[in-house]
Amino acid sequence: MTVDVWWARIDQARDEFAADLDEVERERLAAYTQPEARARFLLGCTMVRRLLAARFSLPAASIRLDRTCPRCGKPHGKVRTDGVELSVTHAGDLVGVAIGDRPVGIDVEKVDPHLDIAGLAQVALTPEEIHELSGVDGREKVHAFLTYWTRREAAVKATGEGLPAKPRKITAGIQLEDLDVDPDHVAALAVVSAEPPVVRTFRFGSDPRR
Repeated sequence: MTVDVWWARIDQARDEFAADLDEVERERLAAYTQPEARARFLLGCTMVRRLLAARFSLPAASIRLDRTCPRCGKPHGKVRTDGVELSVTHAGDLVGVAIGDRPVGIDVEKVDPHLDIAGLAQVALTPEEIHELSGVDGREKVHAFLTYWTRREAAVKATGEGLPAKPRKITAGIQLEDLDVDPDHVAALAVVSAEPPVVRTFRFGSDPRR
């Protein structure tokens, strides 16, 4: 089983990408007031459309995507389409897309040295993870916390179950892979599978197949 992971930086976003978006995506794009947030959303949509267009030999604008939230019915849920499993993530300077044949989840977070690790750990980590975190300090501690956090977020995206009220160990049947992106970001991939995936990593460019 193979999962392809594609990364891009937000400075790759171009206004002309909006031409391939559908009506719902354009409405969401117009609602963003911060340039960086707008660029992340636009680039994420473009990556999904162009990668699927290359996969299925279709025009990017013709790709049918569904983002309906299963809880409220609004178009902000995990992106879905027929014939393939998808997950999108963005934070800081990066946008990532994972594509596979099994349910997948991908998450990236920017390393922020001012992150309230002590407070977040109490609500997001298991007691075992909190204990392990106590053995490191400084930037290494932020990186370690975000490693736990991205693994959990990726698993949630893969299963669609939502974060439990009480943190618990990630259940069996989910394969987790830490992704090496750059020193300023931490990322993880989760796949609902009994076997570890083969993860292929690419940089998104003018030809999405490269």
